[in-house]
Amino acid sequence: MLNLMIDVPANRRLKILCLGAHSDDLEIGCGGTILRFLESRPDIEMWWVVFSARDEREQEALRSAELFLQGAVRKEVMTRSFRDGFFPYVGGQIKEFFEEMKRMVSPDLVFTHYRHDLHQDHRLISELTWNTFRDHYILEYEIVKYDGDTGNPDTFVHLTRATCERKVSLIRQCFRSQSDHRWFSETTYYAILRLRGVQSNAPDGYAEAYYARKASLALPGQP
Repeated sequence: MLNLMIDVPANRRLKILCLGAHSDDLEIGCGGTILRFLESRPDIEMWWVVFSARDEREQEALRSAELFLQGAVRKEVMTRSFRDGFFPYVGGQIKEFFEEMKRMVSPDLVFTHYRHDLHQDHRLISELTWNTFRDHYILEYEIVKYDGDTGNPDTFVHLTRATCERKVSLIRQCFRSQSDHRWFSETTYYAILRLRGVQSNAPDGYAEAYYARKASLALPGQP
């Protein structure tokens, strides 16, 4: 399996932008990858955006971001209160916010929702990500849920068992308002991590998976 590297000049910090429709999406979809990044590099600027977070859910999102982003040299956490389930009907307002973000940060790596996710809010965030950040490295993460819309991802990040345990522990600790949902369980989270670990031959047996729809392979000596 080919290993791809993110090429950032040595004199510049790595900038990562994470986009989540709801207050637990980022943690479920790419939380382990973010933890691994922050464990391995001391020079990361994190931009963490949650589009639907109100009242208790906003407090949960902020608390989770604080814990997941420990170690970042800089972190910008932004929450908005767009109505859950209604994103396509306020798409103009969300698009305007994307234009604001484009002026704030030019990321080296963007995490966003899977383009073919059956949740309408997730799909809109993915669509606007590609509309806005057209010359950036974008990875689409997956969310396991009732719809059964997980597909065949092409990019994997291998995780240790310890990283998986930290991810799952933080999710359960921070998002207690979701504890009555059937999908909110350790077995759910470990199941997808284990499945993707098998598919990518991960050394510890665990991985998070993504869709990298466009990537430019830099050859030796190529500017």
